[in-house]
Amino acid sequence: MNLQKRLRSQSGFGTILPAAIKPVQQSKASHFQFNDNVMVGRIKQECQSRASEDEAFYRPDSVETRSELTPRIEGLIRDVARALNHHLSENEIRHLGPELLDDIYGLGPLEHLMADPTITDILINGYNQIYVERHGRIEKTDVTFVNEDHLRNKVERMLYTTGRRVDEASPRVDACLPDGSRINIIIPPLVVDGITVSIRKFPEQHLRAKDMIITGTMVEPMYTFLDLAIKSRLNILICGGTGCGKTTILNMLSGLIPDDERIITIEDSLELRLQQEHVVRMEYRPPNAEGVGEVTQRDLLRNALRMRPDRIIIGEVRGEEVLDMFQAMNTGHDGSLATVHANNPRDTISRLELMVNLSGINLSSAAIKQQIVSTIDLIIHVDRGRDGVRRIVSVTELMGIEEDNIVLQEIFKYELFTEPKNGKKGIFKATGVLPQCTNKSGYDMKIDQESIYHCAIEV
Repeated sequence: MNLQKRLRSQSGFGTILPAAIKPVQQSKASHFQFNDNVMVGRIKQECQSRASEDEAFYRPDSVETRSELTPRIEGLIRDVARALNHHLSENEIRHLGPELLDDIYGLGPLEHLMADPTITDILINGYNQIYVERHGRIEKTDVTFVNEDHLRNKVERMLYTTGRRVDEASPRVDACLPDGSRINIIIPPLVVDGITVSIRKFPEQHLRAKDMIITGTMVEPMYTFLDLAIKSRLNILICGGTGCGKTTILNMLSGLIPDDERIITIEDSLELRLQQEHVVRMEYRPPNAEGVGEVTQRDLLRNALRMRPDRIIIGEVRGEEVLDMFQAMNTGHDGSLATVHANNPRDTISRLELMVNLSGINLSSAAIKQQIVSTIDLIIHVDRGRDGVRRIVSVTELMGIEEDNIVLQEIFKYELFTEPKNGKKGIFKATGVLPQCTNKSGYDMKIDQESIYHCAIEV
């Protein structure tokens, strides 16, 4: 079996994927405009075809490899252009060389978008329509793929090292790139206008509390309270819509967990980046091509209970695993964290009740509410404002049950001004209510209650 067939059989795809390891993002140049994009597209396709037959391009990716291959790829470009009777200037050849190396080793036209720190989302609607989000605003780019096959090749490269697949039998997939970016891919026939890819980028450096205070995500009194909540081993849910920053807040809170505790994380795709040393990371496994071998979040959560965890962190609660989460939090695993899709704390309660009912367990409404109240201590609501800024807009305590309803008490909230005042868009303020949950474990943390629970800070 030759090298090409061996790589093809290893990848599980029909497209040849040389050097399929974590790419080295060396080419960061901005998008270059060629004189004849159609002919350049033909040259690139022919160069890629010839490169796939050259064993030199199957070497592991590195800065040194790309440096050594640059003269070789430029020579290949000249040969192909000459064969197609097309003249390329030396400037065009110098720009086309790194693009081809990006195509061979990386994500092609997406490379410089992935390298741009101001971009948080890359949204691909077919091969010729790519949008990005900067500072909370979506804008269209002039970046495109050559054709649908070019995009499909890059999709297969994204999935190569993840153990996931996308094809007619499994036309949608969630995965995580080596740099931590989260990707969702859905292909025809589930989408009509071509392959659709959504990439959520995360900052290379973990956002710390002081970074969030500077950007206006929260204020210092709120952070002091959340630090107390983590040290007091409160069970906390983070709620909000898609893209509002739930995972970022979860990462920040997890950083407050003491280093001497054993942490187990359970996720659909690995997104959390904890700073502690003693961390066990587990990831859901989808079924294989025959429809067997699936390992659900519920399976992982049940197994985690046998692994002597001090804290359990669930990337997102979305189904029947909610019951096992309640059991874990109620049986010696206080201080656990999770996220859930919901519009506000009250909706979070409704979502939890719905998930319990959908799990097929026959429990009365009163019993479900009792489980929720005895398990969850705090709900943190995260929202992305109209200005694109992600903020903690509410911190709410679960007080108990009264007349068959769960009583919620807001501790902190954010109010947006109708009109900006002196450059300030809104105000973080405490409601003045002293929370009861921080006394749950008897943790003694000296804080100035007056400055914490009676604060009002404009940002």
